[in-house]
Amino acid sequence: MRIDAHQHYWRIERGDYGWITPDIPVLYRDFMPDDLRSMLEKHDIEGSIAVQAAPTMDETEFLLTLAADEASILGVVGWLDLLDPDHRKHYERFGQHQKFLGFRIMIQEMPDSSRILEEAFITALQGYAKEDVPVDILVLPSQLEHSAQMLHQVPDLRGVIDHIAKPRVRDMEMNNWLQAMREIASFPNIYCKISGLVTEGDHLNWKPQDFIPYIHHVFQLFGPDRVMFGSDWPVCLRAASYDEVIQLLQEAMPPEWGKSEQNKLFGLNAKEFYKL
Repeated sequence: MRIDAHQHYWRIERGDYGWITPDIPVLYRDFMPDDLRSMLEKHDIEGSIAVQAAPTMDETEFLLTLAADEASILGVVGWLDLLDPDHRKHYERFGQHQKFLGFRIMIQEMPDSSRILEEAFITALQGYAKEDVPVDILVLPSQLEHSAQMLHQVPDLRGVIDHIAKPRVRDMEMNNWLQAMREIASFPNIYCKISGLVTEGDHLNWKPQDFIPYIHHVFQLFGPDRVMFGSDWPVCLRAASYDEVIQLLQEAMPPEWGKSEQNKLFGLNAKEFYKL
């Protein structure tokens, strides 16, 4: 099974995508399953994980409704605010949908990432960890220290770092990111999505070697059993086509990895992580 473990769908008219503006014309339009279908077929990808792109309950409901009638959407990662006292009620409502897989915590959007260390947040996350709920973690390099502190309090969390924590490729900054990621990878239930990289480089003039050292570190830290391919389509279109995203990952593949490791990266790890 080949799976794209991270992509998005949206309808602009829904109005809750504050970050998608007319200033980004390549993204400022609707993106729906028919727009992705040919790419999935071209690369023999059975389906994808649709991940929330707006911090609203309504958008998660939109994705779940879309997934109900679309075979290529294997599951949906929704949104929850764990500081909302009603988070459990929303989770149970989403859980009535067969394709609801888990949720994403958007640490990236927090002006103060230390809020993830508040008692209410930790208690909520500990509850979901006990139930082995898959949790996506959207985080920036500067927030990895707080994220590691969070994981020390929730060490059994079934989590995945989105976009390899968005290292500052444009600035060629690696040391602080690598040191923090080494600690994150020490938690055995934490996976890493190799996704969203091309938009962290120079959108117009990137080359594979800009990203390959970062990818190699992720392979070394997480090993073949805890990494997943994700296209981050259509966001990737700001810098690269779907074909180019896949080609980049193929170029970065360790030469000693055989078919077994490649199958894990391109689908089997996502299947296990999300319990498909």
